[in-house]
Amino acid sequence: MNSNFESRFAVSPKEAKQMDTEALRENFLIKTVFSADEVRLTLSHFDRFIIGGAMPINQKLALPNPNDLKAEYFLERREIGMINVGGKGIVTADGEQFEIDFKEALYLGKGTKEVFFESVDANNPAKFYLNSAPAHHVYPSKKITKSDAEIVELGSAVTANHRIINKLIVNSVVQTCQVQMGMTELKTGSVWNTMPAHTHDRRMEAYFYFEIPENQSVCHFMGQPQETRHIWMQNEQAVISPNWSIHSGAGTSNYTFIWGMAGENLDYGDMDHCAINDLR
Repeated sequence: MNSNFESRFAVSPKEAKQMDTEALRENFLIKTVFSADEVRLTLSHFDRFIIGGAMPINQKLALPNPNDLKAEYFLERREIGMINVGGKGIVTADGEQFEIDFKEALYLGKGTKEVFFESVDANNPAKFYLNSAPAHHVYPSKKITKSDAEIVELGSAVTANHRIINKLIVNSVVQTCQVQMGMTELKTGSVWNTMPAHTHDRRMEAYFYFEIPENQSVCHFMGQPQETRHIWMQNEQAVISPNWSIHSGAGTSNYTFIWGMAGENLDYGDMDHCAINDLR
């Protein structure tokens, strides 16, 4: 089976304050999300959230079942959401096929035993970005397109944060236990995401940055509001954001990012805002 699995322990704010650049990147940055003909998974012990990527090119890939999960199959006690950031692909879940195009999403509920990923065109492979969390209830699988999404326009060109938020896997669109996912697209000339920044004590989050132009980067900001840190990120990399940490970024160009969350509630608005002038 072509898979790569990594487990990362949770980190406290006190520990994060002492970390240098290398340690921050080692604990929070997921440098490689996609690799050819492989499923890559990173388990964070923050809410036991899994971040991953499946990139089938020359073969159909199976969703693996890492020993660390202690389960008969990956989704025995989990749910999973995914957004395709590559060419058109096909996901087969217990025999049911879903054709997932660029920037379309799919939710698979607890109890789905077999999941396979494949690309329609090997020259333009699918790239399925994956988020998974423990689940307590069985909800039906559902494909979500951008026309199904709840769309919100925020910010302005004046403050360089004019952006479109596509809420794809949220409780107003599809039933889930914990997992929520969406995609934020920054307009040309805007570079700031999620500003003003916030934390949410009852949820952790992960960001996946993509559509970053060649030779450009995004500086991701994290840490407690009064003790911030930063991680420079490249195209198609992800970062883990603990519940105690802000999660915001600014790029040297506009870009797109996928946010994924899990925790105690499904209230998208449950956040503690941080005034910009109070950040340190």
